[in-house]
Amino acid sequence: MSVAELMAFGARADVVLAVEHALMDRAPAHDAPLLRGIEALEYVLAEHPRDAIVACIVAQAHVDLAWAWRGIGWDVEIARRNREAFEAHFARARDIMAPFSAQTANSALLASLACALNGAEEDGGRGLANRFEALIDINPRNTASLRALGTQMLPRWYGSYATLELEARRTAARTAGIWGAGGYTWVMFDAISMDDEACARLDLDFFVEGLRDILARRRDPHTANLLAAYCANTIGQAYSGHDAADHNRAQIAACANWIVREHLTELHPMIWAHAAQGFANNLRVSSASRFAAAGRDDALRIIAGLFRREIEAGKRIVFTDEGAQTQPA
Repeated sequence: MSVAELMAFGARADVVLAVEHALMDRAPAHDAPLLRGIEALEYVLAEHPRDAIVACIVAQAHVDLAWAWRGIGWDVEIARRNREAFEAHFARARDIMAPFSAQTANSALLASLACALNGAEEDGGRGLANRFEALIDINPRNTASLRALGTQMLPRWYGSYATLELEARRTAARTAGIWGAGGYTWVMFDAISMDDEACARLDLDFFVEGLRDILARRRDPHTANLLAAYCANTIGQAYSGHDAADHNRAQIAACANWIVREHLTELHPMIWAHAAQGFANNLRVSSASRFAAAGRDDALRIIAGLFRREIEAGKRIVFTDEGAQTQPA
C-alpha cells in the first residue's frame, strides 16, 4: 500500500467505518446518522475547493460508502435502496473530481481514484483498462493496482474473460522489467480466487512462472508469506466442483510446497488469516489477537502437512534464511 493511499484512508476511516458498522446487517436503524460524517467532510471540501488532495479524500469516502451500501454481490442481488445509495455516492464522487481530471497523469493517488470512479461506463472494460494502464505505469511496483485490474475485468464487474486475459498479458509485457512474468500473476491473483471460469481459463504455466519471478525479485518475508498463504489457503481450500478450475487450483496449491521450503523465513499469521478469508477488504475482525491466532494455526497446520513425512521421521521444522528446513529433533 502506498504511503499516500494509507494517509488518505486514515483521513476518512472514521466516517467510512461508522457507516460500514451501521450497515453491517444491511438493516440500519431508521435514525442511524449515515450522512453526518460525510457531511462533515463535505464542509472541509467547501473550505478548500481547489485542493486536489482534499477533494480526493472526500471523493474516496463517497466511493467507500457506495460500496458499503452495495456490497460485492451480483447486480441482481442488490436491493433498490442500496443500489440508489450506491449510485448517488458515485455520482457525487465524480462531480467532486471533475475539476481535477487533468492531474491524474502525475499522481498515482488521483489515478487510482479515476479507476475507482469508472463504474458507470459500458464499453466492455476498455476505458477502465486504459485508466488502469495509466495508473500501473505511474507506479508499477504497487501490486494493489495490478490485483484490482484483474478483479475489475471480471464479467461480474466491467470486463469479460477475454478482456481479463488480454489485460493480464499486456500488463505482464509492460512490467516485465520489474516483475518478469509476475505481472500476469498479480493481475490474475484475486480474479481466479473468486471466479471459477476465470480460474478454468487460466494459463497455468504462465501463472506459476510468474510466482517464481515475483519471489526472485521480491525476497522479503511478507511476499513469501503472501504467496504461500494464497496458494495453500485461498486457492488450496476453494475447490468448487468445477473440474477445470479445480485442476488448476490443485496445481497452484501444490506451489505452496516449494514456496515454503525455498522462501519462507518467518511466519506472518495475519497474512494467513486474511488468506483464509479470500483477502476480503471489507472483513470485520472483532478481535485482532484471535484473528492472528487463527492464521497461525492455519499456517502451522498447512506447513506440518507439507513436511508430514519428515515430521513422522522424527525431524522438526525450522525457519532459516534459506526457507523452512528440517533438522533432527
